[in-house]
Amino acid sequence: MKILILGGTGFIGSFQVRYALSRGHEVTVFNRGKSQPDTPPEVEQLIGDRNGQLDALKARKWDVVIDNPTTLPVWVRDAARILKGNVERYLFISTISVYSDKSRPGIDENGPLVKYQGADAFSETPETLLASNRALYSPLKVASEREVEKWFPEQALIIRPGLIVGPGDETDRFTYWPLRVARGGEVLAPGEASDPVQFIDVRDLAEWTIRMVEQDATGIYNATGPKEKFTIGEMLEGFRQVTNSDAQFTWVNAEFLGSEKVWAWSDMPVWMPAQGEVAGFCQVSIQKALGNGLTFRSFSDTTQATLEWMRQQLPERQANLKAGITAEREAEVLAAWHGRSRK
Repeated sequence: MKILILGGTGFIGSFQVRYALSRGHEVTVFNRGKSQPDTPPEVEQLIGDRNGQLDALKARKWDVVIDNPTTLPVWVRDAARILKGNVERYLFISTISVYSDKSRPGIDENGPLVKYQGADAFSETPETLLASNRALYSPLKVASEREVEKWFPEQALIIRPGLIVGPGDETDRFTYWPLRVARGGEVLAPGEASDPVQFIDVRDLAEWTIRMVEQDATGIYNATGPKEKFTIGEMLEGFRQVTNSDAQFTWVNAEFLGSEKVWAWSDMPVWMPAQGEVAGFCQVSIQKALGNGLTFRSFSDTTQATLEWMRQQLPERQANLKAGITAEREAEVLAAWHGRSRK
């Protein structure tokens, strides 16, 4: 097959490229030319920009386009205007954050979606998205999904991943935990050990998207993992085993963390409390994807590959994680937790 990947040298795109090549497909990537130096030489690279510089896509034909990084519906519209009639299918990577009801466990692809409340979704820019503190992220993803379906009716494949983790993840939302557990000592553990967590290895997601392309699949699919229910307690214990750490976990409930202004997902990444308005956030149904071939590597594989990648980064990068609580703040919160019974 001839596959066009928009933004094909980033996190998920780099793994899609290599997996597609390994299966005999021809790959073209379209980006601003800031490609990774290890992009395979057989990959065709087209230079351009989603902000109006799309000429390189004109008068070309592919079997499928994979749109990885898009949040703005105007980017979908402008690319679709050129690609309509020149590609057979459009695969769009969305997010499970499009669902408006995060309180209900087991939500599937038919769940209600968030609504865009602004004046014009097509006037939004990367700057307005950033200024909104990502509040626009989910509604703009919904608007982008609808634009894909508008231009490619019955030819659209929309994949809604959960938290994407593994080697190459620049957000550090997963990476924080194995590094913290490996450091050992008393570890601030959020919520209850039985709280569910969901995430997917970038390699599993990338490879499954290519297999879905090969199957001529269309429709909408949630794509997170693992296959069976997995808890924050199991996750932290898994990190302890992989890293051979002496870490000891102190479980601090969500109410106390909130009182200390320690926030789920950012200070305590991966985790959301299994209660209230977000009770279902980490319990999204993936039955449809499982029925269409979604598979998973082992948790230890994901952990080891993540740590190996991070340890190859520059020392200053390793020392300045983009997610997770600082060691100093963790110690303060643990001290406050232990001191509460003495007051």
